[in-house]
Amino acid sequence: MIDKVKINSPVTLLDVARISGVSPSTVSRILNSTAKVSDIKRQAVEAAIAELKFEPNQLAQSLKSGKSMTIGIVVQDIASPFFSEALRGVDDVLNAQQYASVIVSGHWNAQEEADRIRLLIARKIDGLILLSGHIADEDVVRFSEQRPIVATGRNVSSNTVKSVKIDNEFGAILAMRHLIELGHRHIAFIAGPKNNPDANERLSGYCRALEEANLPFEEKLIIEGDLHEASGLLAINRLFESQQKFSAVFAVNDQTAYGARLSLYRKGVRVPDDISVIGFDDLPNSLYTTPPLTTVRQPLYEMGQAAATTLINIINGKPTDITLPPLDLVVRETTRRLR
Repeated sequence: MIDKVKINSPVTLLDVARISGVSPSTVSRILNSTAKVSDIKRQAVEAAIAELKFEPNQLAQSLKSGKSMTIGIVVQDIASPFFSEALRGVDDVLNAQQYASVIVSGHWNAQEEADRIRLLIARKIDGLILLSGHIADEDVVRFSEQRPIVATGRNVSSNTVKSVKIDNEFGAILAMRHLIELGHRHIAFIAGPKNNPDANERLSGYCRALEEANLPFEEKLIIEGDLHEASGLLAINRLFESQQKFSAVFAVNDQTAYGARLSLYRKGVRVPDDISVIGFDDLPNSLYTTPPLTTVRQPLYEMGQAAATTLINIINGKPTDITLPPLDLVVRETTRRLR
């Protein structure tokens, strides 16, 4: 069939129509997913597209549909493995739906996040995904009046904004129950920044688990960090300097746990023989730490998938139903029963 198309000439929609035996308008509607045609016609068009290696003019399609087929994504730290996993889920869904993405970083600064959102909206994106952040919920709703938004780590919902959120408090309770069942009674908690909602919810879970077990709350066993490895290392140093008694450490996230583990190693403290360590996230690297990290798995990849799928459904006027796998305790080799 290809010999009916001039050699070295660009393949056009007319060529696809002629080869598949349908009208050009039918090919156009199939490409734009606006045609209800028989399976035989659709298969003929798809076969012609494959045979001719036809690539639709995305700009022309965008002008006709009023869509840019581009999604804006605001992360807080592009280098973070946490955001990398969520972005992988977003990217897989967008690629399957033939959307492109523009990724910017807010650097945990509300003003910078707002500026980046305005920049993305000015670039005529079809929708926006916010992966965490400090911008106020009311500002998220206000921006969603210009473009639909899906945000993670929030409890905000309207016709134009949806939330994808896990139960951080329950996840922290899972971690604490595991340590308490192993006999630990003095458990240090390396917290996150006070203005981070996820970190605050995990602190609430820590406190609630102590209360459930009738264990005293020891304020000096809580050290604030910043969710990065260095703060975990510094937190352990501060705990040892204060001479507080503890047999286990619950880190607010895996990256903090990595730093805590390094500090304990440098002090000659054996994990888990002397002190148990547990994290939160189950990042890919947690399987390969020495020893492999016990942690609470949150479905980061699936969260990204859910965010992207929900946003595309909103854009296309389809119903949205956000379902995430439950949090799960992943027991590896950094926790053991207290002797």
